[in-house]
Formats: sequence, C-alpha cells, structure tokens
Amino acid sequence: MNSKEVEMAAARLQGNIHNVKVTSSKTFSAMSGCDLFLKCENRQKTGSFKVRGAFNKLAKLKEEGKTNEVIASSAGNHAQGVSYASGKLGMHATIVMPKSTPIAKVLATKGYGADVVLAGDNYDECYEEALRLQKEKKATFIHPFDDEDVIAGQGTIAYEICHDLPNVDMIVVPAGGGGLLAGISYYAKQINPRIKIVGVQAEGADAIVQSFQQKKHCSTKRVNTIADGIAVMNPGEKTVKLIQENVDEMVRVSDDEIAATILLLLEREKLVVEPAGASSLAAVLNHKMDVAAKRVVCVLSGGNIDVSFIHKVVEKGLVTRGRNIKFKTLMLDVPGSLEHFAHIVKEANANIIEVQYDRIQADLNLNETIIHVAVEVSSKEHGDALIKALKQKGYEITME
Repeated sequence: MNSKEVEMAAARLQGNIHNVKVTSSKTFSAMSGCDLFLKCENRQKTGSFKVRGAFNKLAKLKEEGKTNEVIASSAGNHAQGVSYASGKLGMHATIVMPKSTPIAKVLATKGYGADVVLAGDNYDECYEEALRLQKEKKATFIHPFDDEDVIAGQGTIAYEICHDLPNVDMIVVPAGGGGLLAGISYYAKQINPRIKIVGVQAEGADAIVQSFQQKKHCSTKRVNTIADGIAVMNPGEKTVKLIQENVDEMVRVSDDEIAATILLLLEREKLVVEPAGASSLAAVLNHKMDVAAKRVVCVLSGGNIDVSFIHKVVEKGLVTRGRNIKFKTLMLDVPGSLEHFAHIVKEANANIIEVQYDRIQADLNLNETIIHVAVEVSSKEHGDALIKALKQKGYEITME
C-alpha cells in the first residue's frame, strides 16, 4: 500500500459520495482548550464513512474486470456501503445479515439495491453463511476492514482533511476493526509525519488498544459497549500492523462519556451521531490526550443510530452530565408531605420528572414512606444546590 492508492481512491470517489468539509466548532473548542474541527461523516452517503472503502474496493474490481458479483456480511454500516456502491456501479451484491438485525437497517440495505439474506443468530454465524454463499455464487467477498483497497478508501478522509486544513496538528479517530484508523494514519503520516494520530476505542471493546500496547495482534473474548459500530473482538491483521506503524497514541472512553457526548452533539451542534462516531470527540472532551493549543480534527465516523435507541442514550447522557439526578428520601405518608417536598424543589428552580413510592420496607413505620425521585436540573452544580437545600429542610438524601 502507498499514498498513491489513497489518492486514486479519492479520484474514484469524486462525484459518487458527498464532499464533507472539515468544519470548526467554537463550542467544542472552548470546552476542550484547543482549536477543534469536526469531520462529519454522519452526513456522508449512507450515513457513514464505510461507503468510502466499499466503493473504492468495488470500483477497482470493476476496473480490473474481475467480478460483477460481490457478497458481504454485516449488520451495520458496511452493509449499506456495499449495497450503495454496487448499485452505483451496476454490480450485484448479496448482504448476509444476522436474523436479529433491526428492520430499519434491513430495509435501508435493500433500498440501495442489494439482496439481503438473514442468517445466524450472531455475526460469526452470519459470516460463515456469507463464505458459503461466496463459493456457491462464485462471488468476491468484501471484507469490512482487513483489505488494502478498503483501507485506502477510508484513508481518503485524511486526504480531504490535509486539503481542507493543511496545518492540522492532530487527528482523532474511532477504531473497531481498524480500517478507518489504519487508512487515516497511513496517509496522514505519508503527507506530514508531524501530524499526531490518536485512535479511540470503547472500554468494553479495546482489542486494538491491547494490540498497540503489547505490540502484537490481540483479540478479546467478548465486547460490551453501546458503540456497536466499533464493537469488534478481532481486529484485522493488516489494520493492526498499519496502526502500530503510524498511530501515536491509543485511548479508551467509557459508555457514559460517549452518551454524554452524543447529547452535547445534539444540543450544541444539532448533529445526530452514533455512539461509535461520537467516541473521538468524547476522548477530547474528557481529556484523554493533550490537545492544548493544537488544531485538532475529530472524525465523527457515522450517524446511523436507531431512533428507539436515541432516547436511552440521551437519558444516559443527561445523568452523566448531571442534568438528571436520582435519589431517595424518607417522608411521612400523610396529606401535604409530597406538596411540601415539591415546593422546595420548585423554589430551587428544578423539575420533578418521576416519583415512585415504597411503603413496604420492613423497617418503615406505618405512617412513613420512601420516595424515589428523578429531578431535572440545569447542571451538576444546580443539582448539588438542590440536594443541599433539601438536607437543610431535614430530608436525608441517598443518591441512586
């Protein structure tokens, strides 16, 4: 692989995907203490960077006349990327997806023109079925990350960043299988070795962090994170090698940090970003690396988040940022008790959003009850002030 491959990939993509410009963010610059920019691949065709690698791979196959039949296994963004690229290039694609794949993703993949086969209860079973169909159909399997043409396609993000912001100091990149991080780090270092590349993984899916630290390919036995787009147990051999050669630092972020960042992106930038895509900005905002006075680009790798899941993530983000607080307290179970409690909350300019009574604990007197309360506040400091006010009025507060 060389930088020319990335530049050729950029030429293939020209006019076939969106030209997503690097944009500055005053809000996040102020919050992070650096000159922060966003590369919003959530606004890309199919809602993810994955279309870049898929399109480059399929376009190169078509140029070489090797095949018109491709197959892939994916429950997420790779599926839609391959489906879009095949339709655009007049090729036939079969996408094997797990039976548990949300119907919205199945319909989106079909909508771009691919045939969808639902098989297996998990990705591994889905992958095995894809390999079986590959032989049956004599098709070319399109790997989601461990392929040089796919890596070169993802590297076009670095090509565009270096064009839009030639004096960039640092690029922060989410990592799962490693294709995006491998492509960006390789090209950026070829163009300007002084650019610092930082990879970000979820704490519950950190095989590349382990590989980076131990200087050998590592996999994990399980993954546990809300960032399903980077929840990969076994990263690529090719990608890990390129990452070890070109990446300066690897960091982890928690699901709470990711959720809080998704909420910030919604509120401050009006951007819908999936958990994997928000991990890069989460790392910067939670000071996982030194960014002081640097020009930093965070790659927001995708925006394909289920509508039903957004509510959960936003609620988690509100709790993490101290905007929703939950606690319990003892009060008399007599008329007027809750009104008195609610008046204190009102005077503190807070808002009760949920109250649950617990009257059956063994150690309660018959005229007592415990209430579990959820309250909306404007900040952690506001929440602390409310708790202080309640304690001053005699309530014993236990945070939950």
